[in-house]
Amino acid sequence: MPETERNSVPEAVSRPAPTPVSEPAPEPVSPTSPDASEATGPDAPQETKDQAYQRRLAVFRSAGRALAEQTVDHTLAERLTALLADGSEVYDLDEFADIYGNGAVTELERRTAQVLGFPAAVFFPTGTMAQQVALRCWAARTGNPTVALHPLAHPEVHERGAFSQVSGLRTVHPTDAPRLPDAAEVRDCDEPFGTLMLELPLRDAGYVLPTWDELVAVVDAARERDAVVHFDGARIWETTAHFGRSLSEIAGLADSVYVSFYKTLGGLSGAVLVGPESLIAEARTWRHRYGGQLFQQFPAALSGLLGLRKVLPELPAYVAHAKVVARAIGDGLMEAGMPWFRVHPEPPHTHEFQVWLPYDADVLNSASLQQVRESGVCLFRRWFANPSGPAGVAQTEVTVNAPGLEWTADDVRSAVADFVRLLPPAERGARPRA
Repeated sequence: MPETERNSVPEAVSRPAPTPVSEPAPEPVSPTSPDASEATGPDAPQETKDQAYQRRLAVFRSAGRALAEQTVDHTLAERLTALLADGSEVYDLDEFADIYGNGAVTELERRTAQVLGFPAAVFFPTGTMAQQVALRCWAARTGNPTVALHPLAHPEVHERGAFSQVSGLRTVHPTDAPRLPDAAEVRDCDEPFGTLMLELPLRDAGYVLPTWDELVAVVDAARERDAVVHFDGARIWETTAHFGRSLSEIAGLADSVYVSFYKTLGGLSGAVLVGPESLIAEARTWRHRYGGQLFQQFPAALSGLLGLRKVLPELPAYVAHAKVVARAIGDGLMEAGMPWFRVHPEPPHTHEFQVWLPYDADVLNSASLQQVRESGVCLFRRWFANPSGPAGVAQTEVTVNAPGLEWTADDVRSAVADFVRLLPPAERGARPRA
């Protein structure tokens, strides 16, 4: 199959793709659907979202082999046991628990600021709150409440209009191409803005990143417009291999950076905002006003510290192996006679990437679950309609972490062949519609 057939897709983004952060509750599942519960017939009870979610997690949890370990697959007992067993590696468990942000929370702030090369940091219960606070503080300082960002950025897609509804901010989009804006687009944006926000990597476009030189040029272009630069660095941890720079060098390009601990690092929850001391002091005030001054947060803080200690050093290996896995998925789909597909981006920029296939998402979801049930192998998880691509295309997100390092290219190709055999023959020749 020619390369153009393998990867030909439209370049424009029509509207945001509703991809999940991890494993969200699904839509109601009909009792007669291929992966529904055993009870069928007109009198069978309708499965609720939570029941469908729990059933699907139980199937994925039963897999003997998977490309990634997902934190949502663990029980409460398993997560608490692991935290108690490993927590002493990063903090003295004989100390008293935190109260309103001291103790283990303070240590996580200190360690995060150190890793990212900033003088100060503040812990937030959510990244949504952290960025709301950061950007409203910058708006007050610059005198401009307009934020330039990508239309697929997290605040535009996943936060229910919180910028405008809660913080009085408005947004402009230097580009709607499925990538971060380039320097010319930032420089030529026809509306003034006080802050440029860059999501690194841009998750909903496929975990994509610019080159290092492109990133530096974009930041310089924002500075030429007297704008500050904020990085949505929820997954900035996984960008060092692509940029060939340390975390402190990457983060140091920005005026402030938000990072997540449950994304990439496997923490329970929580986020940290780093920046100048005066900004962080102001952010602490707004954290209290936004309801983020929680009484105790030691489980989240301990899991964040463990992520920095145990997961962060492994990410370059995950990124390197993701390139092997992505190529093998493409080769496997080609060998299986798939008429059209896309592995995006190829090669991946991080240890996470997308796969696009010309099927209905329900068909692909059923095949993913059936593969685990029949072989114990979990190759793909949730599939979703892909509104930014051709009609009739669904996409999934593939993550490669510790378990995936054991997969060879042959293992991946074999799993792909098994997956394709589970797809309905009548649809196997389908092609996306323009």
